[in-house]
Amino acid sequence: MSVHDELTSVQRSLDDLNRSLGHLEQQIGSSGLEMRRVRTDADHLRESVKLLRESVNTPAAKRPELVTISDTPYDISLWTDSDDEGLGARDRHAP
Repeated sequence: MSVHDELTSVQRSLDDLNRSLGHLEQQIGSSGLEMRRVRTDADHLRESVKLLRESVNTPAAKRPELVTISDTPYDISLWTDSDDEGLGARDRHAP
């Protein structure tokens, strides 16, 4: 089965659960803590399946192209005009 078919099957099962809970509420009432808890849990399941369905239908973000960085040492002349960043100037002391 495909993911779409599985999600459809889960949705049908949740619909059946919802109908059964409706019949049960008619028989025992919906004011009890246990019934409210089961109803809330069923609603959370329905919401979670909806989010899952949306995440499956949304294409994954395209990964950025990787850039290869050479292992060869950099040219030291690139840093001759810079201070040692983060260390302060050469002729001063840290506080």
